[in-house]
Amino acid sequence: MTPKTLSPEPTVHPSAQIVDCVLGAWTEIGPHTWMAETSFGDYSYIADSGQIIYTTIGKFCSIASHVRINPGNHPMQRVTQHHMTYRRKMYGFAENDDEDFFAWRRAAHCSIGHDVWIGHGATVMPGVSIGSGAVVGAGAVVTKDVAPYTIAVGVPARPLRPRFRQPIAEALLRIAWWDWDRATLAARFADLNDVEAFVARYA
Repeated sequence: MTPKTLSPEPTVHPSAQIVDCVLGAWTEIGPHTWMAETSFGDYSYIADSGQIIYTTIGKFCSIASHVRINPGNHPMQRVTQHHMTYRRKMYGFAENDDEDFFAWRRAAHCSIGHDVWIGHGATVMPGVSIGSGAVVGAGAVVTKDVAPYTIAVGVPARPLRPRFRQPIAEALLRIAWWDWDRATLAARFADLNDVEAFVARYA
C-alpha cells in the first residue's frame, strides 16, 4: 500500500462534494463528504461521510467519520415543517425558493477553533461555537458552546473535564502555535510532544 502524502494543495477525494468552500493548505477531505459554504483551515482534515454547512473551521482540526456540523433546522413555527415551504421550486409551488428561510439558516453559523478533535458520529448543532483545543466525544450532540481545551461528551454534550490545567491552556492560547509558519513549525516540531516543556519554552 502506497503511503498517503499530502501537500499545500488541498486533497479532496473524488467522491466528496465541495460547494462554495475555502480550503486551506495541507487539508484533506475524505470520501463521501459533503461540505458547503465553509472555511476549512490549514492542516485540518475530515474523514469519510461527513456533512458540514455554514461553518468556519480553524487550523489543525481532526474531524472523524460521520460527523455532522450545522444540520439544517426545519421551520417548526410554520403550519408544516416540510421543506416544500422553502424548497418550493422542487415541488412546483413557486418559481423561486424561500431565500429568507435560507438566510435564517446561514445566520446560525458554527465556529470551530484550532486544534479541535471531533469524534466519530458527533453532531454539532446550528449556531454552536467550539473553542480551540477542545475535544468532542464520539456520538456527542453539541447543543451549547464548548470552551477552549474542554472535553465534552454525551447527548446533549456536557463538559467532562479540561484537557490541561488552566495555566497550561491559557499559555497555549497565548502561544497560538497554529499560526506559526511552516518553517517555524518544522523547526519546533520536536517540541510538540511535551506540553509542559513546550509552554515553558514558548510562553
